[in-house]
Parts: sequence; structure tokens; C-alpha cells
Amino acid sequence: MGTVYVFFADGFEEMEAFATVDILRRAGVQVQMVTVTEDEIVKGAHGVPVLCDKNIVNCDFFDAEMLVLPGGLPGATTLNECGDLRKLLVRFGQEGKNIAAICAAPMVLGNLGLLKGKKATCYPGFDKYLEGAEYTGAMVEKDGNIITGKGPGACMKFALALVEHLCGKEKVKELEEAMCLR
Repeated sequence: MGTVYVFFADGFEEMEAFATVDILRRAGVQVQMVTVTEDEIVKGAHGVPVLCDKNIVNCDFFDAEMLVLPGGLPGATTLNECGDLRKLLVRFGQEGKNIAAICAAPMVLGNLGLLKGKKATCYPGFDKYLEGAEYTGAMVEKDGNIITGKGPGACMKFALALVEHLCGKEKVKELEEAMCLR
């Protein structure tokens, strides 16, 4: 299995980003935290700083299994404005590779046309950016190679949906038991 790349910008939603990284790593998935800003240290929407593993300009993503976009503002807006990330997402979409986004971040996918004809969810009010998608309002939505999540309250379900997609239901069951979710 390749690497999952989680993208960070100032104003990211801490719960969504950290729960996703943590749960994927608990599942044994190789995860890289990548900033799309010049500084490798980014601050979350609630002031929590994090040192990312890499900067987007230093990555070639040759081993990428999945790209993940946490929400939060202005983090999701900054992700949406990053040309390098937009090009990478379009390439992944064209190749049918795995993409995931939660909260406000599905707007990035919607703005790129990657959700056309797909079921998707996002933070209430951001559904207007899900161009061509069937907005469901579900906590988590999986349609083919794209997984979307509703918001901070969905972060555990979202992260476990990524684990299921990458590692299977047995790994999810194992994690749920280990984390006292069952």
C-alpha cells in the first residue's frame, strides 16, 4: 500500500485532521502531513500548531494511495487556492485514485468538478459548492474513489471509512475494539 497524504493550511480543523492522521496510523497506514503554505508549522482553527512532515513543493506523490483534505476555515479556502494541490487533485480524479475531504473541504473537489454525478456530503451551507454532486447530508458518504465527511462530529466515522476503504472491514473492527468504540 502507498502513502496517504493529508494536507494542512492555517485554519485547518484540528479534530478532523488529527483524528484522521491518528486513526490511519493506528491501522498501520503510512501517512504524511503536508503543508500547502511556505511555513512547515501551521496553526489550526483553534490555535493548535502542528509541524508538518513535508511541504507540497517538496513532494512528488509517486507513492500516493490517497489524498485527504481536512476542513476548517480559512484552511479549506487556502487548500482551494493552492494551484499545486488543485493540479494534483485533478490528476487523481482523472486516474480514478482515492480522494477524501471533510467539512468545508469538499468544496475544493466540487469546484474542480470532481464530484459531478457522485453522492457527497459536507458542512451544512457548503453544499452550494458541490458542483454536480448529489448532496446527501450524511455523516460520511463514499461514492467510488471519493469519500466525503460532514464535519467535526463525523471525524471518527470519516477516518474509519478511510481505513475500511484502504484496509478492509476487519481492520476497522479491530480499531473500534481497541479504541473502545464497540
